[in-house]
Amino acid sequence: MNPKFLLIALCFVGVLQAQEKKLSFTLDEAITYALENNRAAINADRDIDAAKKQKWETTATGLPQISAKIDYQNFLKQQVTLFDTNGDGIDEEFTFGTRQSVNAVATLEQLLFDGSYLVGLQSAKVFLEISKNAKVKTDLEVRKSVIDAYGNVLLAEESVAILTNNQAVLQKNVNETQKIFENGLAEEEDLEQLQITLANVTSNLNNTKRLRDVAYKLFNITLGIELDAEVTLTEKLEALAIQNINENLNSAPLSLESNIDYKIADNNKRSQELLLKLEKSRALPTLNAFVNGGYQGFSDEFTFLDSGQRYFGSSLIGVSLNIPVFSSLQRSAKTQRAKIELEKAKTDLEDTEQRLRLQLVNAKSNYQFAIEQYLTSKKNLELAERIERKNQVKYSEGIATSFELRQAQTQLYTTQQEYLQAMLDVINNKAELETILNSDTLVKSGK
Repeated sequence: MNPKFLLIALCFVGVLQAQEKKLSFTLDEAITYALENNRAAINADRDIDAAKKQKWETTATGLPQISAKIDYQNFLKQQVTLFDTNGDGIDEEFTFGTRQSVNAVATLEQLLFDGSYLVGLQSAKVFLEISKNAKVKTDLEVRKSVIDAYGNVLLAEESVAILTNNQAVLQKNVNETQKIFENGLAEEEDLEQLQITLANVTSNLNNTKRLRDVAYKLFNITLGIELDAEVTLTEKLEALAIQNINENLNSAPLSLESNIDYKIADNNKRSQELLLKLEKSRALPTLNAFVNGGYQGFSDEFTFLDSGQRYFGSSLIGVSLNIPVFSSLQRSAKTQRAKIELEKAKTDLEDTEQRLRLQLVNAKSNYQFAIEQYLTSKKNLELAERIERKNQVKYSEGIATSFELRQAQTQLYTTQQEYLQAMLDVINNKAELETILNSDTLVKSGK
């Protein structure tokens, strides 16, 4: 093959692979991707799988259990027994049995009644619910983290774009003032004022670029992809902020049944109820049945694998009843302690309900304030841009001083950042409010 053709082909394949590695996301796509690939979400799924296994582990303890055991014994020196066979006072030495033996036994055991086992079955179901609720909680946290990371990347991109434009405008002002100063038509202070502003903007721009790189890496970690993977965010901050304005949310009622924090607190109460039942059940008797059968072989030499070796069988059936009688009030103390823990869990559930109601009021207030700040900062930005443009014209005509121009520019830069932050606040505060209102709905929809 022509070496040049091979080189071109390899380069073409490399380009294709590089394109395949590039990922692009809308916000909803990023959330969906993170729910499947975020490392915490993956481990939460594994916790559910582990809980299912533990549920079966508990169930299996009440099902038939079969065990087998093989014992091999070899007397290196057999025990000697003295016995007076003739009655003359002289003991003779005797050894009983063979030097070697094999005993093989199989046992079938069945639990007939155990109160703690019945409680354990109920507890296993609750534990599985706890794991599922923990998964929902994790998914909600991942969702909020993705929204925050996505918004921070957009904020950084917008900030870089704005600061780059501001730097270009300032550089133009500095260049023009430099020429005017060199011609003796401007004060040196005018030039210095503009140079100070340009230096500050340049420094902020360089820092924002570094922060943008950090924001992308944090976004990648949140989604569960490689730290340095190249990603593209397809939405714009302003469009996303407008999309997230929904004042109807401020009149939405709280549904405790769908709130994951309330579910977790309720799970805790149910767990404590079962622990109380468990302690009470320890005062009940337990009943087990068993059947075993086995074979024994004896020999002075190791002939147990020979076809002529004789084996003697035996079998046994039995029932075991264990009745707790007196524990020096230990069981009573454990039961009382379980009652106390249950009362604490009930109090925690009530506290969770009240805190959620307060969080809802606070979240609605923050969301409404974020919307108002967005609308206000948008108007302020328009005003600040007009003021800055007027001062640019006045300065170029010699009507305004460099100090007045710098003041207008500083006001514009502050307003720009306030506007960007206001858009991000709308997005994040809506996510917070949605989490309180519809925990289940958010996870099921993947949004």
